[in-house]
Amino acid sequence: MLLISCPHCGPRCESEFANGGEAHIERPKDPETLSDADWAEFVFFRDNPKGLVLERWNHAQGCRRWFNAARDSVTYEILAVYPMGSPPPALDPKRYV
Repeated sequence: MLLISCPHCGPRCESEFANGGEAHIERPKDPETLSDADWAEFVFFRDNPKGLVLERWNHAQGCRRWFNAARDSVTYEILAVYPMGSPPPALDPKRYV
C-alpha cells in the first residue's frame, strides 16, 4: 500500500485520499466568451505524461483538505507534496521518464 504524506496530517494510507487530477489548471478568465468546444477542452482534456506529473489530492478520509503532489506516473512514487497555491517544487522532469 502506498503511503501519502498529507501536509496537514502526516503519512497516511493511500485509501484515505482521492486524486483530483492535474494541478495548476487555471480556470478561464472570461468563461462567457468560451464556445462549447473550448469548454470541452478545459473540462475534459488533460495531459497524461509518462514520468513527472503534478496533481491535486484530497485527504477525503482525514482532514478533507486539498494539497498538490508531484508524482512519478511510472513508479507511482510521490516525490513531493506542497500546499495548494504554492509553486511546484524544483524537480527535473527528465529524471522521471
